[in-house]
This record gives sequence, C-alpha cells and structure tokens, in this order.
Amino acid sequence: MRAHLARVDAVIVQAVIAGALSFSHLHDLAAAAGQDGWKAWAYPVSVDLLLVAAWRRMRQQQRAGQAAGGPRLWFLVALAASLGANIATAGLLDLDDVPDWLRVTVAGWPAVAFFGGTLLAHSPHTSEVRKVPEPSAADVPAEPRPAQPAVDRPGREALPAPSADPGPAPEPTAEPVATPAAASAPAVALPPALVDRVRALADEHRSTTGHPADPDAVRARLGLPPSMTASVAAHL
Repeated sequence: MRAHLARVDAVIVQAVIAGALSFSHLHDLAAAAGQDGWKAWAYPVSVDLLLVAAWRRMRQQQRAGQAAGGPRLWFLVALAASLGANIATAGLLDLDDVPDWLRVTVAGWPAVAFFGGTLLAHSPHTSEVRKVPEPSAADVPAEPRPAQPAVDRPGREALPAPSADPGPAPEPTAEPVATPAAASAPAVALPPALVDRVRALADEHRSTTGHPADPDAVRARLGLPPSMTASVAAHL
C-alpha cells in the first residue's frame, strides 16, 4: 500500500513540475511574441487545456472501440505547441528579436484552439452510441402451424380416398326405391341451446297433457327437418 502511494505521489509531483515548466515557457514565448499582460498568461492555459481535453476524448473513444483520429490530431497539435515553446526558450531563439512567422503563429493560436475545442466538445460521446434495436415479437415471423387432421362430424360418413388406378367403370345399376320400412337416419348431435329448447318443450307438454311429448311434434314446433326427429328423440 505504501509503495503504491509512493508511486502515485511521484507521478503527481513529476506532472506538477513538468506542467509548471511548460506553463512558464509558453508564457515567456507569448510575451516575447508581443502578447503582453493577461494575454501572455492565457496562452499556456489554452494549450494545456486543449492537450488534456484531446487526451481524455481519445482515451474514451478507444475504450468504446471507435476511431480516435480527430482527438489524436488535436492532441499532437497541442503537444507540438507546448514542445515548441520549451525548445524555443532553451536558448535556440532570441526572445528579444522574435521572427515574424512566430509572431503570426502565436497570434493565430486562439482561433486554432477554439476550433479544436469546439470539435472535441461536439464529437459523439460513448454514451450516445446508438444500440441496435432488438427485434420485437411483432417483427418475428410466426411459425406455421402443422395441419390438423380432418375430424369426421357425427352423422356424416368419411369419403374413401381416391385410388390411383380407377379401373373399369362399374356398370350402372338401378337404384332401389325407398320404402317406408327403410332404416331411420342416425341421430345428429344438437347444439346445447337447441337441446335446452327441446327439453323445455317436452316438459311443457308433459305438464299440460300428462303424457310424454312426441318427438315428431317437438321437431315440428322447432321448425326442424324430418331427418332431425331421431336427434330430438335422443334428448327426450
């Protein structure tokens, strides 16, 4: 724990010393280039702020997996301005007779720093990265349901499947004439509401006459076809 704190303290002390020296060199260069008074103090603040802002934005975009070309460019520009001031004040440049190109560079720095800071401030943050919307349940196509097997309704006979080879056509035969002694049609299931109506009529007839109701009469009162007599009788 103490070793970790010692390393942190050493880094902080080193950063403070380097920042103070760079700040002083930038101030001296700006003052030598004709920027006197408070303007000479504003130049090192502008350079250092642009350097720190570009570094932070570059690290954020790198962690988010985004391209960091813009922040890296402005970091190099601010680093070149700070490093250039350190070299210029090392005795290689006569601060009493600053060349014209250096005066123009120092005078144009505020516009460059403002442009770079604006671009860094309006670049997309990592929290503003759009996420791919997940498909909703309405967008997922429904799976086709398997075909349900056909269920024969009561009272209807299932038709045989057609044969691939029809064979010779059967000879026509005379249809037998229906006689009164023919078997009655099978009973057909009635809806629950109709069953209740049949039983109500049967109970009414029994309470009035004292005799059980005739299925054919009940069927006629309900307006059903004669083929439904057996079905009516099944519920009496």
